[in-house]
Amino acid sequence: MSAIRLTAALPVLVLLAACQPATEAPQPAPRPVLSMLVEPAATAEASFVGVVSPRISVTQAFRVGGTLINRSAGVGDQVRAGAALADLDATTLDLAVETARANLQAAEAQYANAAGAEGRLRALTESDVTTVANLEQAEQQSAAALAGVVQARSRLTQATEQRSYASLAAPFDGVVTAVGAEPGAVVAAGQTVLTIARTDSRDVVIDVPESFVQNLEVGAVFRVSPQLSPATVVDGTLREIAPEADPVTRSWRLKIGVDDAPAQFWLGTTATASLAVASTDTVIRVPETAIRHNAEATSVWVVDPAANIVNARPVELGAVADGQVDIRSGLAAGERIAIAGVNSLVEGQPVAEAGELQ
Repeated sequence: MSAIRLTAALPVLVLLAACQPATEAPQPAPRPVLSMLVEPAATAEASFVGVVSPRISVTQAFRVGGTLINRSAGVGDQVRAGAALADLDATTLDLAVETARANLQAAEAQYANAAGAEGRLRALTESDVTTVANLEQAEQQSAAALAGVVQARSRLTQATEQRSYASLAAPFDGVVTAVGAEPGAVVAAGQTVLTIARTDSRDVVIDVPESFVQNLEVGAVFRVSPQLSPATVVDGTLREIAPEADPVTRSWRLKIGVDDAPAQFWLGTTATASLAVASTDTVIRVPETAIRHNAEATSVWVVDPAANIVNARPVELGAVADGQVDIRSGLAAGERIAIAGVNSLVEGQPVAEAGELQ
């Protein structure tokens, strides 16, 4: 009897179950994220310490070898263009000049005799006293004698030029920065005797990280001051950027030209070079951890304060330094972004505030 009652009640139970409301799927819990409020930051001044060096520095050497008998300039001496610097023992060169001069005189005498003989035979030929063949032979001898004169004159010029190589003269106004030989020493051709640097134009040479150099261009203006006299500040122009980084330090070498530098910019001293932007300029700067890299695109997660969800926002990056990256476009001050775990977030994901970067 109870089984019959249970069978009759089954349709009623099924109908009652169908009338019950469906159970909703549980919503995912908001994910805690670390975020920060984007605020404009004043641009900071970047300063680097470098060395004052001459823009133009040349080594002076003799073109011929010999014994150094005189050196009239030493380290630190100021020299004027054309001033005598050093001399070699020129005895052998002087003898070569005298020999070349004597050979020229002999060649000129031979040419004079040959030319006179040609003239006499020409007159005799016109009188039919001698033959044309004799005249042609005389002409050939005269031409050979003239060639000998040209050759002897060229050798004299060469010997005189070689004699001039026994003296060194300053190529420009400058200061002697190094000495390579002392009087009495036998020097070879091309061996450095003196090094002269120009003093009217100087460079401040600095080494900077890659994150700094990537936004620089030749012509940028730096404020430069010697560390021995910080109050002396002049403008310098970036004139050279190294084509590659140093293989050991991975830094880039810059040369900042300083024309008509004050006396405080002594060669070899240290100086500070600063590249500053106007104080009114501001920049959006965020931690590198906030940047999401996807293929060649970059973006940040912007937190929607009303819906408490994150949305991806493409951004254009600028300079990177000390774990911070400048945002050129795509982000405005006052917006909140996620700064941690950016690679595990998805579009529209609910989030909860886990903390804020101060």
